[in-house]
Amino acid sequence: MNKQIQAIAERLKALREICDISVQEMAGVLDITENEYRCYENGERDFAFSFLMGAAEHLGVDMVELLTGDSPRLSSVSFVKKGEGLDIVRRSEYKYQHLAYFFKDKRAEPFHVRVTPEDNSQMHLNTHDGQEFNYILSGSMEIEVDGVRMIATEGDALYYDPTRPHGMIAHGSEPCEFLAIIIK
Repeated sequence: MNKQIQAIAERLKALREICDISVQEMAGVLDITENEYRCYENGERDFAFSFLMGAAEHLGVDMVELLTGDSPRLSSVSFVKKGEGLDIVRRSEYKYQHLAYFFKDKRAEPFHVRVTPEDNSQMHLNTHDGQEFNYILSGSMEIEVDGVRMIATEGDALYYDPTRPHGMIAHGSEPCEFLAIIIK
């Protein structure tokens, strides 16, 4: 696994132990098995946003703290220049930039997301709490929410319940860029 995943895994385990929370409790909260949870803590598995959000909430920290080890400090304004968001790498075809990582006590998590058509054969579905808004900036993507598939292109917007299984892949041969806002 890469260094970013290993660092997140180490912070996750340390925070869980500091909070005196068992592996069993964390696995239950995240709706996964204890073995799956241990794989995350051991850095053997890449982190989905749904996992990071749920773990951070249960541990009482901002998701950025799990990602970076730093606590957001700003409370009146956070300004992030184009291209300077907090880079978050998941699968190779996804690139996320967190656009408000300096701001503390956020009620929403805004991301600039770029999805390339590297692997359009498999759509990975996930779930998380809250609500989600996606706005397509360029390109197009295929989105599935609760079994319904849609093609979204530049200027299209989607607001949905992410507790329902959802996922997306780039549609066609060009990358898709979109704004994703996850409301807690």
